[in-house]
Amino acid sequence: MRLGLTPEDIVNARRDGVFCVLMGIEGGHSIENDLGLLRLYHQLGVRYMTLTWANSNEWADSSGDLDDASVTHHGGLTDFGRDVVREMNRLGMMVDVSHVSDATFWDVMQTTHAPVLASHSCARALTDSARNLTDEQMRAIATSDGAVMVNFYPSFVDERWRKLWKSTEKERDALREAAEAEYRERGEPVPYSVHMQVDRDFYAQHAGEMKLPGIDAVVEHIDYVAQVAGIDHVGLGSDFDGFSLLPEGIASAADLPKITAALMARGYTAEQMKKILGGNLLRVMGAVQAEAHTE
Repeated sequence: MRLGLTPEDIVNARRDGVFCVLMGIEGGHSIENDLGLLRLYHQLGVRYMTLTWANSNEWADSSGDLDDASVTHHGGLTDFGRDVVREMNRLGMMVDVSHVSDATFWDVMQTTHAPVLASHSCARALTDSARNLTDEQMRAIATSDGAVMVNFYPSFVDERWRKLWKSTEKERDALREAAEAEYRERGEPVPYSVHMQVDRDFYAQHAGEMKLPGIDAVVEHIDYVAQVAGIDHVGLGSDFDGFSLLPEGIASAADLPKITAALMARGYTAEQMKKILGGNLLRVMGAVQAEAHTE
């Protein structure tokens, strides 16, 4: 493996036959309200950051907890949140809007002077999740010369599954609490893998009545984003390590050629596939870095 800090690093690693690894931060709470810490992360090699995760922080609202009255919300970005976006622009760090609320999204678009990335989000028109992007938002990202990277999470790519999985939420929460008990009794943090295993076990027990979406659901979202935002503004955002269940037909990165084959069967050319499979992300990363240290 080789650390990637620039688009050229990625291209050169591919040429040399080694994996290129980028470092990113998922959730702006990690900078602890400190632009100095943001700059330190950049010095250490971080090249993109989602402004929020599923939780809102002190300066940006997330799409994940807007219905929680116990959480303080700001109506988008605070003044400090806008400073974070400006500093990321100055550093050449990609601003990632996956997970943010709609209000935060539009505040970002009003603040940034560099292209914007949605590293793992799908189309809300196809699957009505707040984590997905509206057509208007995708067009705005395209206008910034950014990119929308399509997530593979079943609840983001298939409306039927989203509703079905949500209907089992209380039952799964109870199972999670039981699984967490032994860790809490020992005073230990609960590994995220425990939650993921509960979901896998639950699905295994109910697979007969809960059929996962297939790879075509992912392809539909890629195609939709390409149609709405344009072929220069779509990519793959997989999120392989972010959830417990994958669509049928996608067990790992080894199955990505199936997506290529499905899209080419729809008429996508080799040149267009190069853009979807990484070319667009390389362009966005390069453009963001080219804007660094400018006003």
